Amino acid sequence: MTCFRPFLCIMLALAALSPQQGMARPIRNGGKLLLTNGISSLEGASGGGLTPWAVIAGNETSDGFGLSAHGTLVEVKDYDYQSAGVAIGIRDRIELSYTHQDFNTNEIGAALVLGKDFAFSQDIFGAKVRLAGDLVYDRLPAIAVGVQYKNNNQGAIVRAVGAKGDEGVDYYASVSKLFLARSILLSATARLTKANQMGLLGFGGGKQGNHTLQFEGSAAWQLSRSIAIGGEYRRKPDNLNIAREDDWFDAFAAVAISRNVTATIAYADLGSIATVKKQRGVFLQLQTAF
Repeated sequence: MTCFRPFLCIMLALAALSPQQGMARPIRNGGKLLLTNGISSLEGASGGGLTPWAVIAGNETSDGFGLSAHGTLVEVKDYDYQSAGVAIGIRDRIELSYTHQDFNTNEIGAALVLGKDFAFSQDIFGAKVRLAGDLVYDRLPAIAVGVQYKNNNQGAIVRAVGAKGDEGVDYYASVSKLFLARSILLSATARLTKANQMGLLGFGGGKQGNHTLQFEGSAAWQLSRSIAIGGEYRRKPDNLNIAREDDWFDAFAAVAISRNVTATIAYADLGSIATVKKQRGVFLQLQTAF
C-alpha cells in the first residue's frame, strides 16, 4: 500500500510498534501513570500539544530509560502542518528530543509569491531537566527548565519576509501538578523566545529583534484512567512588520489506546498566520512511548 502523506506513514509505523492488546486496564504497571508523561508538543518537548509541561518523555521511572515517538498533523483553513520526532527520557529526570516540522502554504503560497504548495521546514533539538518536585508523588509540583535550538531550512525566504535570522534558541521554565484526588492537571510555562510562528517564519523582525518573555498554560481533567480533556493557551511574540502574530488556543481530548500508544485530537485556533486571518482547524497526533 502506498502512503500519500508522510504523516499517515508515521501513524501506521507507530501503531505497528504497539503491543496488540485492548484498552490498558491497570493505571500503573511498572512505569508512570497513564497519560502523565503527556504527549509531544509541536516543538517536540513532552507535555501538551501547544506547550511543554514539567514532565519527562517516555514511560520510565527514576530507575530506567524511556523513549517516545510521534507524528502530528494540523489542518487549518488555509495551511497544513506536519511534524515527526523522537524523545529520550533518562531516569525521569532528563529529556532529549528532536523534531522535524513542515508547514505547507498550499494555495496561499501563490498569493504570497512563494509558489503554490511552498513549504517552510525546520529542525528542533531540545533538552529538558526536571529540577525538583514531581507531577504526582510530591507535594512540591514538578519544576523543569528546557532549551530548544531551532534551525529554519528556508533562510533566504524568511529574511525576505522580514525576519532577522534563520536560527534561534528558546529558553523555558515549566511548573506542573496533577491533583490526583480531583483528577485535574495544571501547568504553566514561561518562555524566552524571538521565534516567529515557532521559528517557521524565522526569528526576530522589524518590530522586535530580541528575546521576549511569553506565557503558556494548560489545564486538563482526567475523565477516566485512559481519557483526559482540556485546553491550552500560548502567548506569542509579534515581531514581523508584514504580518501580525496572534496567540494560540486549543481544546483537546487525549486517549491512552494502550499502555504504549496515545491518540490526541484537538480544535486549534491559531489566529492570523502570514497575513491570513482565522486559521482554525484540527490537531491530530499519535504517540508511542516505552
